[in-house]
Amino acid sequence: MTINYPNGKKFTPNTTLPTDEKKKRKKKDFSFSNRGKTLEDELNETNDYYLQLGHAVIHKKPVPVQIVRVEYPSRSAAVIREAYFRSPSTTDYNGVWNGKYVDFEAKETENKTSFPLKNIHEHQIHHMAQVLQHDGLAFLIIRFSSLDRYFIIPFDAFEVFWKRMMDGGRKSVTLTEIEEAGIELKPGAFPRIDYLPQLNKFH
Repeated sequence: MTINYPNGKKFTPNTTLPTDEKKKRKKKDFSFSNRGKTLEDELNETNDYYLQLGHAVIHKKPVPVQIVRVEYPSRSAAVIREAYFRSPSTTDYNGVWNGKYVDFEAKETENKTSFPLKNIHEHQIHHMAQVLQHDGLAFLIIRFSSLDRYFIIPFDAFEVFWKRMMDGGRKSVTLTEIEEAGIELKPGAFPRIDYLPQLNKFH
């Protein structure tokens, strides 16, 4: 299936990994601490837990895709051959908690010492700035996969690093800077990533 961005450029996911990296990832995915789950999986389970207990209503945003070409190899099957992102996506999750609008981006990196800012897009920064302007809660949850460490960072603190890059500074945020600017989340069982209690510190 071919998926294109609104500007017509072809979307090509980076699915190729070096052989040694594949072995490393396969081994890590089946470890006791991770069990093959991505940050998205863990947050979806966490948000389901919050919803069931009535703590918050937060969901992952659907990706706006327009289907262009579909083939029907049989009467009971349809195969999408070409599709386009109708518009750039904003952030991953949004919803309501404690009377506040909540909007956040979730990212993970294999890097052990820093978070590359190329993982964030300018329209996402603009969107979170608008949320903050209207008194909503905007933040990022970042997972360092190799370290199994999670951080929640309020957008206004993260924006400092983005502006530094735009002014010609470094194109990543060091782990030390994230430790200082954010709050480390300790993964648990139920919920897996209990981030709601930290939002009280963002006011």
